[in-house]
Amino acid sequence: MSKGLTSRRRSTPWLHRWSRPLIGAIAGLGILNTGYITFTKLFQTETVCPTNGCEQVLSSPYATVFGQPLALFGLLAYIAIAVFALAPLAVKADTNKELRTNLENWTWLLLLAGSTAMMVFSGYLMNIMFSKFVIPYGWQSICIFCIASALFALSLFLLTVNGRSWEDLGQLLLIGAVVAMLTLIATLAIYAPINQAQAPGDDPNTPGAVGLPIQNTSGPAEIALAQHLKQKNAKMYSAYWCPHCHEQKELFGKEAYQLVGSIECAPDGRNSQTALCQKVQPDIEKQTGQPFGFPTWEIDGKFYPGTQTLEKLADLSGYTGPRDFRNRS
Repeated sequence: MSKGLTSRRRSTPWLHRWSRPLIGAIAGLGILNTGYITFTKLFQTETVCPTNGCEQVLSSPYATVFGQPLALFGLLAYIAIAVFALAPLAVKADTNKELRTNLENWTWLLLLAGSTAMMVFSGYLMNIMFSKFVIPYGWQSICIFCIASALFALSLFLLTVNGRSWEDLGQLLLIGAVVAMLTLIATLAIYAPINQAQAPGDDPNTPGAVGLPIQNTSGPAEIALAQHLKQKNAKMYSAYWCPHCHEQKELFGKEAYQLVGSIECAPDGRNSQTALCQKVQPDIEKQTGQPFGFPTWEIDGKFYPGTQTLEKLADLSGYTGPRDFRNRS
């Protein structure tokens, strides 16, 4: 009997014996990754990252779903995967064999569905990161946390598929295909409004994506400053998906912003001027010592990154008009 048990253990591939602990460990890394991002977003603290891409990507509309940080949903998904992977291990096979077997069978199916959905969704986000951030703006726009999460999701899927002997390969393929298709459809539906939003005054027939509409109205001081900045040929380099750019626009208000405008750097943005943005990028980074981010102001040949208060823009541009700005925060 002892020899038989030893023989069966030896005939079981090591990956099958360790697949659940490995899945649980990787899910744990995913929990730490998404948990940190969720904390920084919910408590509005800075995300520490070696590249500028973390701020760009994690502050874009793609990082928010149903009004909540996308990382929060990722955190919940990783927690679920960890529970599915480790729960059966808590049941002793020698005393509750039937329960252990049923748990293993059901949780493998849940692991397959969950890891497939996470892999497909992460693949879509990787496409967004590279097409809308890295290719236009360079490697500094890589989001390390996003790549880590995508690698975790891929690893979970591979471990799930190869971590046991699937007796019914047809079931494996069917579940994977259905979940992948449903995930892709849901993902496209969730992110469709980002490209369909229209800014005030935009011609809906003009191709290209735009950001959220400006809600604030402008006072006389905002309009006067905008006219002054236009006369000075001041430029604001912006991207439609950039939340800080939207904050800057709200400071001006609808009427004033239409006067000062901005240079759209996103390749898929409406009236995009990506070539101009790429041309000035080396000068911006050399002068500021920072990666090119949005918004960035150019006033009298000097560059100023980040959202600027109207008082600061007035000082930088030599504005001498009224400063009773209506929109100060």
